[in-house]
Amino acid sequence: MEFSGFNIKFLSKLLTVPLLSSWSYHENSEQRAKCLSLKSTLTLENTTILDVSYASAGSTVKPHGSCVPKAFVNAPLCRVQFSTKTTATSSIRAEAWLPDEWYGRFLGVGNGGLGGCISYRDLDYGSALHFATVGSNNGHDGDTGRPFLGNPEVLNDFAFRSIHVEAVIGKQIVEAYYGKPHEKAYYLGCSTGGRQGTQSALKFPTDWDGIIAGAPATDFNHLLHWSGMVGAAVGAPNPSSSPAFIPPELWKLVAGEILNQCDSIDGVRDGIITEPDACDFRPEALLCTGADGEKCLSRSQVEALRKIYSPLYENGELIYPRFDPGAENIHPGGVLMSGKFPAYTRDWVKYAILNDTEFDFSNYGPEHGRLAEDVNPGGIATFDGDLSAFRDRGGKFLTYHGRADDLIASGNSKRMYDLVSRTLAMPSLDAFYRLFLVPGMEHCTQGPGAWAFGQRGGTDGARNESSHNLLLALVDWVEGGVAPDTITGTAEDGATRVHCRYPMRSVWDGNAFGCQA
Repeated sequence: MEFSGFNIKFLSKLLTVPLLSSWSYHENSEQRAKCLSLKSTLTLENTTILDVSYASAGSTVKPHGSCVPKAFVNAPLCRVQFSTKTTATSSIRAEAWLPDEWYGRFLGVGNGGLGGCISYRDLDYGSALHFATVGSNNGHDGDTGRPFLGNPEVLNDFAFRSIHVEAVIGKQIVEAYYGKPHEKAYYLGCSTGGRQGTQSALKFPTDWDGIIAGAPATDFNHLLHWSGMVGAAVGAPNPSSSPAFIPPELWKLVAGEILNQCDSIDGVRDGIITEPDACDFRPEALLCTGADGEKCLSRSQVEALRKIYSPLYENGELIYPRFDPGAENIHPGGVLMSGKFPAYTRDWVKYAILNDTEFDFSNYGPEHGRLAEDVNPGGIATFDGDLSAFRDRGGKFLTYHGRADDLIASGNSKRMYDLVSRTLAMPSLDAFYRLFLVPGMEHCTQGPGAWAFGQRGGTDGARNESSHNLLLALVDWVEGGVAPDTITGTAEDGATRVHCRYPMRSVWDGNAFGCQA
């Protein structure tokens, strides 16, 4: 197997089988006995061991909760299910997947949305790569904000505590099982998971040696407020009575016009806008000039587009970057512009900010965004540039963001990078913090671009080499001192593209895209 780009020193401690294939291992009776013995021997503070079982390669297991129907197991492992009380009124439920073949690495994985859902896909991914891997339910079950109502400690678990507990207890389980502590600790998460990773670097800088924080939901309160204001711009929550509502078939028209205006800015017409910030979209081009037709928009609809594709300012303050031109092409109308008030914003306002289950979202406005920022439950905003403690202890931070993300504007990851740069007075953060912007990738994965680079679990086409796999690149950086200058993604059709670290630019040379300062 080729591991091009990976420091040769570490080859013996990485994959020796195809990534996430079905392994043909005979069950190890000795490992099974060792695993099951944890039921009676494992004792941890504030922690209840719920179950211990041994899973063979190629099997499936029953997950906790209702988020997924079943979970796949690609490597033979010991599965430890546990619950840890975080306060008298809160707890997290978590799992440790401990592979038979372990190379001393510990991996924590994050969550998504307002969840609530253990990431079994990432548990499988990490354990198949020989990491002892731990994931939690973030302090509550299900992808909803309802458990936050009247429960400030559950909010604290969600905002900052669950990943820290996952790290502390998970490492203790690892040491108890393998008879020695881990050598290096890594974290992998996207969206809410990206925010969790960023929050960990800020609040608990010694928990992780390396962090991957994809499409991070940082500046969380402003993000959800922006989502609500985008929805309101097209008539949510009462689209039938709003002249600004744009139905899905017209969003296809909008998407086509944006590509018509901006696709070729990068030098090649391929259905991908490499740099959305260079797209000065003119929605007036879609304005009906006579009687309303099927291939044009009303003045109210055009004005709604102007709001959506402009940064959100309130009282002269930048609240959040604009929706990226090109992202609407992923799911025309999508979550934010469907006419329904965005569910995460709705739940956050009802259950975490107002504690009002009957709030009428037709009254939603800027004052609710200001209130959310003032309340900031558990310090969830996660928009602080002081990563000095994480930097000074030698931590490495990798982040990425799809330029066609229709849930979290990719410009926010630029804002976060620039905030850290200003706060630390470091013109370049390359020594410990690298951001990769990924053209044509939607939220965390998928899209028409070359989006697969080992950032999440699943058979996503990522390769077992650090130049094409972000998790392996992070290991290379932490353990070998080799920082990733670029990361190469693979598209659904097998095509590859090199992605550039910010603030470098992706430039077409007539044959391929490369990176320029």
